[in-house]
Amino acid sequence: MKRFADPAVAAVFGAYPANLRRQLMTLRELVFQTAARTKGVGALSEALKWGQPSYLTTETGSGTTVRIDCLRKGDGYAIYFHCQSGLVGQFMELYPDTFRYEGKRAIVFDARDKVPVKALRHCIGLALTHHLRK
Repeated sequence: MKRFADPAVAAVFGAYPANLRRQLMTLRELVFQTAARTKGVGALSEALKWGQPSYLTTETGSGTTVRIDCLRKGDGYAIYFHCQSGLVGQFMELYPDTFRYEGKRAIVFDARDKVPVKALRHCIGLALTHHLRK
């Protein structure tokens, strides 16, 4: 598990309900692993944007920011993408029945969902390389 460099981010994770904290920590790890495995991405920086843990390709500028957080209502969580990037539309075309989507900005999960890791890794990789394809 990657250590937190920013104590403010660590505090946000510490405040999540335990069942969702595990899910979000797993999602966080998947984002870092995907970045490490994806050519052209480089090291990610982790910070809070809009109060949410956010992952930025500051080293290379290869992609758009990816954010993760609990849902405001219910027992779920999400991974968020820039709503004007068109990424969620691409994900819907690639994986119409694999994920639940929230408009043009998020893939959402229930706390009990089995996450389709391979498909989600592909989506994260597309976000982290978004600017390389423009």
